[in-house]
Amino acid sequence: MADKNYRIAVASSDGIVVNNHFGRARAFYIYEVNEDSFELSDIRHLPPVCDRGEHDEERLLENVNCLSDCTHLLASKVGDGARRVLESKGITCYEIPGVIPDSIDKLVKYEQVNELFN
Repeated sequence: MADKNYRIAVASSDGIVVNNHFGRARAFYIYEVNEDSFELSDIRHLPPVCDRGEHDEERLLENVNCLSDCTHLLASKVGDGARRVLESKGITCYEIPGVIPDSIDKLVKYEQVNELFN
């Protein structure tokens, strides 16, 4: 599946599909991806950054720090402000909703193709 290792945080309400907006996610499923396999290594329960339309900047920074050991984030949506903060910590964001294994596969394939041109 991958020539290099990835640590992917997946925003999911059920651990089956990528279906949460980053700011509304309460759980992030952490996957280790290497060679031809991927494995769930952790589930991190975090308070949502968005609450009733309000954005908590302090909570955003805390949540990003809790995910700072990840190389990538998969979510159904990531706002521009959150994307900037995540990417400043070296976390590449992707909006690929769907069944988690399929979304991870798409992310890895995109990364592999992108590496061919860099």
